Amino acid sequence: MARRPDLVPRLPRKRDARPDKIAAFRVGISAESRAAAYLIAKGYRILARRWKSPVGEIDIVARRRRLLVFVEVKARASLDAAAESLNVRQQQRIAAAAEAWLAAFPDPNILDMRFDAVLVAPGKIPRHIPAAFETT
Repeated sequence: MARRPDLVPRLPRKRDARPDKIAAFRVGISAESRAAAYLIAKGYRILARRWKSPVGEIDIVARRRRLLVFVEVKARASLDAAAESLNVRQQQRIAAAAEAWLAAFPDPNILDMRFDAVLVAPGKIPRHIPAAFETT
């Protein structure tokens, strides 16, 4: 079975390949994988990971019945630090990318949508925050 291109993690390009950037990239990929596995265990179906649009990126797009969820994954040394790291600018970027997703993949079966966060820290079970933020 061919892998979907949006699910294949890519390392930073050579011009960006500083060791600290590569380490941060790998931490991010690992956190997103843990978050996706956690959401699957909670009954969500993962539609896309690291979905990019011209206006922003969405870490995880998931669905549960008729609910569409756009998920931001935050990995920090502690769950509290991860919770504090989601800022207004990121929320606006995620909301804009969600609009691009909805335009690209209209689905009349979706009755509701929300913006969630999954917080990830070493040695801790990920923390899912449903409706972590709302858009205006």
